[in-house]
Amino acid sequence: MSSSPTRILLAEDEVISRMDLREMLENLGYTVIGEAGDGVAAVNLARTLKPDLVLMDIKMPELDGITAAETLSQERVTPVLLLTAYSDKEFVDRAVDAGVMGYLVKPFAEAQLKPAIEVALERWREIRQIQQDLAQTQETLETLKLVERAKGVLMDSQSLKEAEAFRRIQRLSMNSRKSMREVAEAILLAHEAGRSL
Repeated sequence: MSSSPTRILLAEDEVISRMDLREMLENLGYTVIGEAGDGVAAVNLARTLKPDLVLMDIKMPELDGITAAETLSQERVTPVLLLTAYSDKEFVDRAVDAGVMGYLVKPFAEAQLKPAIEVALERWREIRQIQQDLAQTQETLETLKLVERAKGVLMDSQSLKEAEAFRRIQRLSMNSRKSMREVAEAILLAHEAGRSL
């Protein structure tokens, strides 16, 4: 848990509801860093302020909350917790497809808000970690493919055994202080250009 309070953006078109929500959030120790009365303003504010979480109503002018949430989710700006009076399957399904982190049906008590926020934040952290791990895995896989291809080029062009070709790439990497991927790319480029290293 971080020591600084969670920064929240409120997106609710009804002013009284927004004021009540702000009070609840502040009572729970959260910091409200911005408020929006429509979906377009919510998306723009979220992009600018980069809150830890957006609490968003579904029914709003300009852009409904689900569409706004989908935009923020696709851009990986911030997690969204939808607050709404609508519990119809259609809304819930759309919210799931939009990538929201939680869905809280009004009216709700202050005591229900904190767990919903904390679960949404944790789900967001887990998803971000998975995305980072996946990107790292893809990077590693791409590097392995390049090194394998470069090894093949060295084996063919210099009649090296596989282990020798691999050691050559390792040595070039250490001596040039470049990654094995960069060395492999250089070998492949040189090969494609018709030169041999």
